[in-house]
Amino acid sequence: SGKTVSALSLLRLVEQAQVTGEARFGGADLLKLDERALRGVRGDGVAVIFQEPMTALNPLYPVGDQIGEVLQLKRGMSGQEARREVTRLLEVTGIPEPERRAGAFPHQLSGGQRQRAVIAMALASRPRLLIADEPTTALDVSLRGQILELLADLQQETGMAVLLITHDLNLVRRFADRVAIMERGHLVEQGVVADVFNAPVHPYTRRLLSSRPVRDVIEVAPASPKEPLALSAKDLGVSYPVPIPGFRGWFQRGRFEAVRRAHFELGSGRTLGVVGESGSGKSTLALAALGLLPHEGEMRVCGSDWSVASLRHGGKSLRRQVQVVFQDPFSSLSPRMTVEQIVGEGLDVHEPGVDPGERRRRVVDVLTEVGLLQPDEDPAGWLERYPHECSGGQRQRLAIARALIVGPTLLVLDEPTSALDVTVQQQVLRLLQQLQRERGLGYLLITHDVDVIRAMAHDLLVMKDGAVVEQGPALLVLDNPKHPYTRQLVGAAG
Repeated sequence: SGKTVSALSLLRLVEQAQVTGEARFGGADLLKLDERALRGVRGDGVAVIFQEPMTALNPLYPVGDQIGEVLQLKRGMSGQEARREVTRLLEVTGIPEPERRAGAFPHQLSGGQRQRAVIAMALASRPRLLIADEPTTALDVSLRGQILELLADLQQETGMAVLLITHDLNLVRRFADRVAIMERGHLVEQGVVADVFNAPVHPYTRRLLSSRPVRDVIEVAPASPKEPLALSAKDLGVSYPVPIPGFRGWFQRGRFEAVRRAHFELGSGRTLGVVGESGSGKSTLALAALGLLPHEGEMRVCGSDWSVASLRHGGKSLRRQVQVVFQDPFSSLSPRMTVEQIVGEGLDVHEPGVDPGERRRRVVDVLTEVGLLQPDEDPAGWLERYPHECSGGQRQRLAIARALIVGPTLLVLDEPTSALDVTVQQQVLRLLQQLQRERGLGYLLITHDVDVIRAMAHDLLVMKDGAVVEQGPALLVLDNPKHPYTRQLVGAAG
């Protein structure tokens, strides 16, 4: 819609963009400043929290060093002062063991922890204006509230202004004073939040406010003992080696338990939702379900052993039964491949001898199934497109088509709608619900969004610190939570 482009253009961060008009900050027109003056504004007067922390952080340096660099450069701190302030910033943004985590590289942190490190870096310079581009997309609902409450406290202390770019209307309702609604590059409505939300004028605003996920799933009974489950786990554990401070050598390592003694069953045609805070073990559980991590205990797919060792010896036919749809399709789809190449790649791996004509027919069929092609439409225009020529919703449908073409039994859905605007979220959820009804797919749904769980999940696992703290029928768990953390999640979402 133009939200991010508009905001980043204020600091002239959009390459080759022709920016016109006027943008005043502190009395100066940002669009007319020379490069040297603009560098003084960036990161000092104005700081930015970018949506994707993996691209905002330097992979070659510990996160503490990167935050410390800002403190030394912008606030003139000594190295020792900067280290103390880094620990404090990481602590206030909710990172556990902040002193130890300051020495971690970006890839050693979970997605939510990386996002908190980016937020800490932005706050380090005490900016007068903070541009927050989807700052809480990677965070669970309780932590979203904590981070925005932190920003609100900093606003009161320092008078900092916040330009919040988001598609989460609940965040706007709770934390914004004014709201501007954008559609296709145009500002279609703006005003005080309560006025706009209670009496929207523009049709697009009304559509946004009415776009909540709707539950539309078949209440499939759990599989009978005779039927093989799509996915099951018993005493599942996943651990990583970690260095012990002060020791060197491979034999001096301890173990970090990312998942501990998890039990669950997922039948065909059912959805198992997994929720939990950043670092709770959700993504590790998903990677184990994809057969990408060694694990302890037992995991089975369609009744067959799903250990890394068994998959290494003749597991190719079983691997096609489990496919994945990632959070950000722009990152998971190759920019150098056409739609036909992307979707057909699975056939190249699992059915290398398929006839080219048959291959194209099956690609067209699955593109039609996910709603990218109409039955009577000439497919050539779509088959030759590249991902950057598609919208966010179209890219996610493309990712779903890529997963479906090999005929899986189970889809691992890793935050499948969190990167999408609310109207597009609703469309993708309806598609996933329809595909589950028609194909009998099992879904392992990893998400922070309680509304998505309500709309999609039959059963629910709530994870915290690597352990499953509560599980059961999804609506029963959400409507009558027993564990304090589950109650906190549900309360924050409401």
